[in-house]
Amino acid sequence: MSYQEKAAEGSGSATFVFALVFVFLILAAQYESWSLPFSVLLGTPFAVFGAFGGLYVSRLFSETYENNVFAQIGLVLLIGLAAKNAILIVEFARQKTEEGLSPTAAALEAARLRFRPILMTAFSFILGVLPLLTATGAGAEARKVMGMTEFAGMMVATVLGICLVPVLFVVIERLSGSSDGPADAKLTEERS
Repeated sequence: MSYQEKAAEGSGSATFVFALVFVFLILAAQYESWSLPFSVLLGTPFAVFGAFGGLYVSRLFSETYENNVFAQIGLVLLIGLAAKNAILIVEFARQKTEEGLSPTAAALEAARLRFRPILMTAFSFILGVLPLLTATGAGAEARKVMGMTEFAGMMVATVLGICLVPVLFVVIERLSGSSDGPADAKLTEERS
C-alpha cells in the first residue's frame, strides 16, 4: 500500500488539470463559444482559495486539518458547486445579450434575477455541511477536514462569486469583441 501511495504521489494536480480541460470543453460546446466558459471557470478559484483559507485557519487550532485526500474530494465537489452558481449567472446573461442588451446590462440583470436562487442553494448546502464540522466518533477527523473544505470554500465562493462572476462575464465579453452600447437605455426604460 505504501508503494502504491508513493507511485501515485503528485498525480492529483494532473487530475485537476484534466477535469478543468473537460469542463471547459463541455461548457464551450454548451455555449457554442470559446470565450464564455472562461466566465464560469474564472469564478471557481474563489472557492478553492476559500477552502485552503479555511483549512489554514483551522490548522491553527488543530493539526488534523490538512490537505489530504478528503480535502481533495471536497475540492472537486466545491469546484462543481461554484461552477453551477457561475453557470446560473452566465447562462442568463448570455440569453439577455442575445435579446439585445449590452454585456453590462445583461450581467446586472442576471445577477439581480439569480441572486435569490444562488443564495438559497448555497446556504442549504452550507447548512447541510455543518454536521460534518461537528462530527464525533470514528472517522470524525476525515469528516471534519472535508466539512471545513466545503464550508469555507462555499462561503467564499458565494460571497465573492455573486459579485465577481458578472464582472468576469463583462470583461470576457469585452475581450471577445462585444461592447456596451445603446441597449443600456432599453434596460433603463424597462425599469421605469
